[in-house]
Amino acid sequence: METTLIILKPDAVQRGLMGRIISRFEDKGLQIVGSKMMQISQDLAATHYEAHKERPFYKGLVSFMTSSPVLVLAIRGNDAIAISRKMMGATFGSKAEPGTIRGDFGVSNSFNLIHGSDSPEAAERELSLFFKQGEVLSFERACDAWVYDMSGGKPE
Repeated sequence: METTLIILKPDAVQRGLMGRIISRFEDKGLQIVGSKMMQISQDLAATHYEAHKERPFYKGLVSFMTSSPVLVLAIRGNDAIAISRKMMGATFGSKAEPGTIRGDFGVSNSFNLIHGSDSPEAAERELSLFFKQGEVLSFERACDAWVYDMSGGKPE
């Protein structure tokens, strides 16, 4: 099982899409194991996006991410990172396929609604930036036996 960071960005919060987006993850069978609404500080945004510091869009991205509250989620499931990223769709809303979060709710290439970790290493780093020790929970769900085929001893 993997745990990934998902951020519902300021545009998703301002447009009232949080519930609809969370429902997609839960409908897929992924488990919400951490959640908090917050205003991202300049320092946190700069740290989170430090890999993009030299890119021309960096300043605008930090400004956008600190402009309004966001909803930060820790989502767990078998292959949660790849599944979440596929559900999100292409980075640019104008190019995202229908049926994806960005394809169904976005048209902007700048305001793209959602962030998701792109690797296990990134997920570990990003989760530690947004969640303190004990804020990401582990608990069993009765429905997991119906989400995953466990007949081989591990989730399939």
